[in-house]
Amino acid sequence: MEFAVESGLKTMKSGEGMRRNQTLICAPLMSDTVDQMVDLMLKAKSKGADIVEIRLDHLKIFNRHTDIEKLIKVCPLPTLFTYRPIWEGGQYDGDEKSRFETLQLAMELGADHIDIELKAAHEFNDFLHGNKPGKCKVIVSSHNYDSTPPVEDLGNLVASIQAAGADIVKFATAALDITDVARVFQIAVHSQVPIIAMVMGERGLMSRVLCPKYGGYLTFGTLEEGKVSAPGQPTIEELVNLYNFRLLEPDTKVFGVLGNPVSHSKSPKLYNEAFKSVGFNGVYLHLLVDDVPKFFTTYSSMDFSGFSVTIPHKEAALACCDEVDPVAKSIGVVNCVIRRPDGKLVGCNTDYVGAISAIEDGLLGLHNGSMGNSSPLAGKLFVVIGAGGAGKALAYGAKEKGARIAIANRTYDRARDLADLVGGQALSLAELDSFCPEKGMILANTTSIGMHPKVNETPVSKEALANYMLVFDAVYTPKITRLLREAAESGAKIVPGVDMFIGQAYEQYERFTGFPAPKDQFKKIMEN
Repeated sequence: MEFAVESGLKTMKSGEGMRRNQTLICAPLMSDTVDQMVDLMLKAKSKGADIVEIRLDHLKIFNRHTDIEKLIKVCPLPTLFTYRPIWEGGQYDGDEKSRFETLQLAMELGADHIDIELKAAHEFNDFLHGNKPGKCKVIVSSHNYDSTPPVEDLGNLVASIQAAGADIVKFATAALDITDVARVFQIAVHSQVPIIAMVMGERGLMSRVLCPKYGGYLTFGTLEEGKVSAPGQPTIEELVNLYNFRLLEPDTKVFGVLGNPVSHSKSPKLYNEAFKSVGFNGVYLHLLVDDVPKFFTTYSSMDFSGFSVTIPHKEAALACCDEVDPVAKSIGVVNCVIRRPDGKLVGCNTDYVGAISAIEDGLLGLHNGSMGNSSPLAGKLFVVIGAGGAGKALAYGAKEKGARIAIANRTYDRARDLADLVGGQALSLAELDSFCPEKGMILANTTSIGMHPKVNETPVSKEALANYMLVFDAVYTPKITRLLREAAESGAKIVPGVDMFIGQAYEQYERFTGFPAPKDQFKKIMEN
C-alpha cells in the first residue's frame, strides 16, 4: 500500500516552551495506592505531561467515592479515568456493574475523560440511561494485541466506535512490521472526530511520536523508561526533549535511521537537537525496519525525506535507490538515502569518509601532524574485521588512501569476496589472533561484536593487539568497548566509533537540510 500525504517544507522558530500543535501528552499512572498515584500526578506535571490517565485497575485497595474525589481534587492536570478489565489487557477482574458504577462516579465527580472499551460501550450506555455529565468526554477504545488490520477493517472499526457513542475514538493495534503504521496514519489523518490511534511495539514507535503530524488527540508518554501501560511507549522526556514533540506539525518532514536493531542509535539525539537549534521543521526517528523495499514503497511521499541506514540494511537500501553516487556504487552499500523533490531515491555512503578521516587524524596525532602530502594510511597494512556494509566502506576508503588491505570475517567466503574486490588478503576470524606478518598494523572492527548489551565480547584477543599501532572500533555504544580498552592497555592508539559517527553525520545533516553542519554542536552532544 502506498501512503502519501504531501506537504510543503517550511522552517519554524525554535524556543523553549513553544508549542506548534494541540496534541496532548498523556502520562499513564499505575500504582498500588492512591497516595502513590498522587505522587505520580505531581511527577507527571513536572515532566511536562498535559493530562494523566488514572489506571484504577492497578490500585490494590481503594474507597470508590473518597479516593476518586481525592484524585480529581488534588490532580494538577486534566484527568482520564480507565478501569481496564483483564479481557482487554488490564488488571480488573470484578463484575461489570461495579466497574460501570465506578466510572459513572468518576464522571459525576468531575473527571475530564473516562475510557470504556468498545466491547462494553453499548452496555455502559444502557447503564447510564443517558445521564452523562457534559464536561466529561467519553473515549471508546479497542485494543488488538495481535496485528494491525487492513485499512478497510480499521475504517469499519472507527465507525463502530463512533456508533457506540464515543466523543473520542481510540484504537490500538500491534505492529508486526513498521509499514503497519501507515494504515493507522491513513485512518487518523482523515478522521472527522477526535482520534487516538496507536500502534504498539517498537515497530509502532512512529505512530506515537508523529501523532501531531496526523491529527492525533493525544499520545502516551511514560514517567519512567520501562514502566509502560502498553508495549512501545516512549517516555515523556523522550517525546518532549528527544523528538521535539511540541514542535511537530502536519508539514514536518520525517527523517530516521533504518536498522535492526536500532534503539541503541544516538542519531535522533544528534539530528533533532540540531534541527531545533536552527529552526528546521523536521523530526528524526528510530525506524525498526525488517523489509527495506517494503518500507520505501509504503512511505513514498515527500514527507519521508531522508534516511540514515545501518546494520543490516546497507546493501538492500542500495538496491532500492534510483540513483547511487559512484563511491557508494563501488563499495556496494549506502548508509544515506535522500528522497529528491521528484520522488526519486538517491543513495550515498558517508561511512567511509567519517571513519577514514577519524583514523587519519589518529595517525597524525602519533606523528605530531607531519606526514607530508600523502595520507598517513599509505603503505600501512589495514586489517578490517567484518565484510558487511561498513567493512566494505572502510576497505574501499583505506585502499583509496594507499593502504594494503586484509579482511577478517566469521564467514571466510565473504572475507574472500571482499578481499578480491579490493585486492587484499582474506582471513577467517579465528586466524586473526595469530595473524602477524608485521608490526605497526592498523585494525578496524566494523562488526557489532562488543556492542551493548554484549559489552564483554571482543573480536580479537588482547595478546594479538600488541601488533597494532592503531585500533578503531565502529561500535559506539559503549564509547570505549572492550576491544578499545584492551588495545589501549597494549599500547595502541585508539579511535572510538563516535569519531566516525560524528564525521559521517556532518555530511548526512547537510544532505538532509541543505544547511552547514553544526560541527561544534555535534561534538558537544556526543561528548554528553
